[in-house]
Amino acid sequence: MTARGLAIVLLGLALPSSIVVCPAAAVVSRVTVESRQDVLGGRPFGTAGGYEKLVGVVQFALDPAHGANTAIVDLARAPRDASGRVTASANFMVLRPKAMPRERAVALLEVSNRGGKAALPYFASAAWSADPAAEAAFGDALPLRLGLTLIWVGWQFDVPLRDGALRLDAPVATDGGRPIEGLVRCDWTVDERVATLPLGHRNHRPYAIADTEHPDNVLTERDGRLAARRVVPRNRWRFVDGETRIAHVEGFAPGKIYELVYRGRDPVVVGIGLAAVRDMMSYAKYDTSSPFPVRWGVGLGISQTGRFLRHFVYQGFNTDEARRAVFDGLFVHTAGAGRGSFNHRFAQPSRDAHRFSAFFYPTDVFPFSGRGQRDPDTGTTDGLFAHEAHVPKIFFTNTGYEYWGRAASLIHLTPGADADVELSPHERIYHFAGAQHFVVDPPAVSERSDTVVTYRGSPLNFHPTLRSLLTRLVEWVRDGREPPPSAYPRLDTGTLVAVDRVRAPAIPGVGWPRVAHEAYRVDYGPRWANGIITLEPPRLGRPFPVRVPQVDADGNELGGVRSLELLAPLATYTPWSVRRGAINPGELVDFYGTFIPFARDRAERERSGDPRASATERYGDRTRYAELVRRQAETLAQSGFLLAEDVPRVVEQAERRWTWLMSSHPASRQ
Repeated sequence: MTARGLAIVLLGLALPSSIVVCPAAAVVSRVTVESRQDVLGGRPFGTAGGYEKLVGVVQFALDPAHGANTAIVDLARAPRDASGRVTASANFMVLRPKAMPRERAVALLEVSNRGGKAALPYFASAAWSADPAAEAAFGDALPLRLGLTLIWVGWQFDVPLRDGALRLDAPVATDGGRPIEGLVRCDWTVDERVATLPLGHRNHRPYAIADTEHPDNVLTERDGRLAARRVVPRNRWRFVDGETRIAHVEGFAPGKIYELVYRGRDPVVVGIGLAAVRDMMSYAKYDTSSPFPVRWGVGLGISQTGRFLRHFVYQGFNTDEARRAVFDGLFVHTAGAGRGSFNHRFAQPSRDAHRFSAFFYPTDVFPFSGRGQRDPDTGTTDGLFAHEAHVPKIFFTNTGYEYWGRAASLIHLTPGADADVELSPHERIYHFAGAQHFVVDPPAVSERSDTVVTYRGSPLNFHPTLRSLLTRLVEWVRDGREPPPSAYPRLDTGTLVAVDRVRAPAIPGVGWPRVAHEAYRVDYGPRWANGIITLEPPRLGRPFPVRVPQVDADGNELGGVRSLELLAPLATYTPWSVRRGAINPGELVDFYGTFIPFARDRAERERSGDPRASATERYGDRTRYAELVRRQAETLAQSGFLLAEDVPRVVEQAERRWTWLMSSHPASRQ
């Protein structure tokens, strides 16, 4: 099915209401607006006025010989149209202010994480929605009140089919019309016995199997991240469910890491996704026929797509075919030090990298920092910005989880972790101290020791900081107003240390991690420089040293931006969660942190043996606590890390935490 047909099926659209045909030389050749309607009945959003929503399909036409496209792996092997260009298409959605003049319009193009839309939930406290239409899907509408044109466009070819998902319809590369084959790898961390495992990561569409009996198809199991692999005999497993899953005769055993390498065929030209984002933004900025014209462009990437934007800059895609700057600013959130599988043969864009899942894909690979660094092991000198003629203004924001689970310290350290790196003038780094990868409500399930209750999942809320930083980035791009200085842990201040140097408090029943995710020097074979993997699994070299934030006496992280949860704490918020029990104990849980509330009073603290001062010992009562919180919130607002409009909200949230601790938290209160 074509992307246009897919958009109509998924979004329930009518026949095209408008078609914009671009010049033959343009990389955006056609924009079909399938649906156009006012947002919330034409309700005004502050001074930006009313908004409209455009939904449709965009078609791209890429010249394989053009210097801006030569980095796209296998583009020259894709089918071409009569003009010699490679075509692709994607569905899109735009929310635009109807009366905003182009010369003041700023686009926020969110690179869709696995087909979804996160900008409104992250920046407007909105409900998650694939098709924002109801009032709840807009929350307090901060991005709209800022007058931003919100753009979403499909860039990933293999996202699962679901209503409203954004996806790219990209061509398959061939060898002169003959199918191309190559190695594809999948892996799984199994925590409970299962009968089958999917080839695609997180149920994404896998590559076809060239031959189910090919000797390249090898399944192994191992007992740990770096443990020796054991080959599972071929007669003990098989491909099932239309060759999209594998089954094991005895079932896949808990506690094992399984890894399959198979002979795949028909590689999609995945790197067209980078060009699709580039050309959609360039079209909005520079094409006078655009139905959503803007003067400036800001790119947003969260987690997977934060890594995408790092990859985008590294491979020079912020310069379009006309040698113009594409994005003026980038908001790169929770990407850690990663890039990803966004532009190589048989790439799987969903594959990521954590301490204990998705192992050794080309995610955390040198270089890591913006400025050029020399890797002492390989002698290679490179930097994230080294190949881009138009480096935009960039915010790199990471939580504490990315330091433990995504090697984030490498973005501001030398490869040997022996010195801090001076940042470029156009980049800012902000560390959200103590936060896990995403925000969750206060967890309901506790892990109770004999003395202290801990919770897997941390409710530390960094969204208010994100909201303020989005505003600051728009001001930096549009008005030239300098944002707050970078705030992150550093070696020279003692706030960034080796894992074994963390001064962890001795909280009863709580064990600090002894491991963190490491990035390795990885060998994918001699053709990797051309984007072709020939060695699976890859050969590992030495890891890059990992560093994590130091903590205070409560175990809360130092350095970076400290939210009210840490400035007036009622708990220890760790950005990591350690696996317990018999299944891989001591390893880290993907994404999640830990929440460890304080005792209410001195008697409760002494009974539990908790070294952390209790809430009443620190603050006395709720009134005094609320006064401190209000002062800290006002200071955050003055420093640019909190919007003035959000001060009452975060103060109220803090007061609710006090009430919960004093009346609801099931701590050890025998």
